[in-house]
Amino acid sequence: MSESYVGLDVHSKTTEFVIEDASGTVMREGQVPTTEEGLRSLIETFGVPPGSRVALETGTMARYVVDQLRQLGLDPVVIDAHEVRLKAYRPRQKSDRRDAFEICEGLRRDLYRTIVHMPPKQIQRLREMLSLRRHFVRVQSSETIAAKHVLRAAGLGRLSRQLQTESGWQRLLVQFDGILRARLEAHHAVWRAAGEQVRKLEDSIFEQSHFFEEDFQRLQTVPGVGPIVALTAIAAFSDARRFPSAKHAASYAGLVPSTSQSGDRDWHGHITKQGSAELRSMLCEAAHHASRKSNPLNPHFARLCARRGYKMAVTAVAHRLCRMLYAMLRDKAELKIEKLGIEVGPFQRKVVTPYRLRRKVLLHG
Repeated sequence: MSESYVGLDVHSKTTEFVIEDASGTVMREGQVPTTEEGLRSLIETFGVPPGSRVALETGTMARYVVDQLRQLGLDPVVIDAHEVRLKAYRPRQKSDRRDAFEICEGLRRDLYRTIVHMPPKQIQRLREMLSLRRHFVRVQSSETIAAKHVLRAAGLGRLSRQLQTESGWQRLLVQFDGILRARLEAHHAVWRAAGEQVRKLEDSIFEQSHFFEEDFQRLQTVPGVGPIVALTAIAAFSDARRFPSAKHAASYAGLVPSTSQSGDRDWHGHITKQGSAELRSMLCEAAHHASRKSNPLNPHFARLCARRGYKMAVTAVAHRLCRMLYAMLRDKAELKIEKLGIEVGPFQRKVVTPYRLRRKVLLHG
C-alpha cells in the first residue's frame, strides 16, 4: 500500500477505523477490538506501511493506544477532542464511523492545530510521580493552614510558625491538653503521613532521574534550580524540539502577557497562566532566589523590582528562567553567564545622599 492515513475512533471495547490514501480515497474501514491483538491485526491485515500517521482524539484510552501503535512502528497523532467536535462536518449527526472518517480526513488535509504531545513512558512515569508528590505537598499545606486556624481561634496565632517541621509540631503539642491538643494531633497525624509519602516519592523520583542524567545535572547548574525544579522542567518540556522557539516554550508555561490588538489599540495585560501550571509554579519558586545579591540574575531582578514591584520581578525572572532551561534542553548546552547580559564583579558602589535621619543621642546620667 502507498502512503496512507489512518483515523481511529477509540472506545474501551472496540475501535472504529478508516484508512485513506494520499488522494483521499477510502481504502478500508471497519471495526477492531481495542486490544494489542486487535490493533496488530488492523495493521497487518490491511498492510499499513511502517511510519504511517495514525490519528485519534484525546480520551481515557488514548495513552494505551498510543503505546501500542508506537510498538507497531507507526506514528500516532493525538488531537484535542474539543477541536475534533468543532470541526466536524455534521456535528448533529455523530457516529463512530463518521468520527473516524473525519479524523482521518483532517489528518490527511492537516486541518488540526491542537496536537497533544504524548511523551515516552519514562517521561510519563516521571509526570505521574511528580503529580502525586504535588498532591501530598498540598495535603501538608492544607493541614498546616487548618492547624494555624485552630491556634488563631484560641488566640495563639503567634505559635503557628512552629508548624513547618516535626520538631516544631512536637514542641507545640506538649504545651496543650484537652480538646485543643486533640484537634492539633489530628492535623499533625495527617501532616506527618503526607510528609512520609512525599519523602518516599522523592526517593523514587530521584531513582528515575538516571534516564535523564545529563539534562538533570545540567539544569541544576542554573542558580535557583534544584532537583525538583530540574525534573519538573524535563517532564514538562519532554522533547524540547517540539517548540519552534523559546517564546513558544514560555507560552506553554503561561508566562507570556495576554494581548489584545485591534487597529490602533494594542493592550498587554497579566500573564496568560495557560499551559503547565506546575512548571510555572516551580519556575516562580526558583525565581525568588534572584532577590539574593549572589544570584547572577539579581541585576535584572533588582532593576525591575524597583520599577514594577517584587511580584512583577519574580514573574519576569521566571520567564527568563523558562527560556534558559528550554535552550539548555534543546541545544544540550551548558549555562554561560556571559550570555545573561551581565558583568562579573566584584563591584563596589558608593551612595552619597544630602540628608539622613538624625541619630539618637544617648544621655548617661
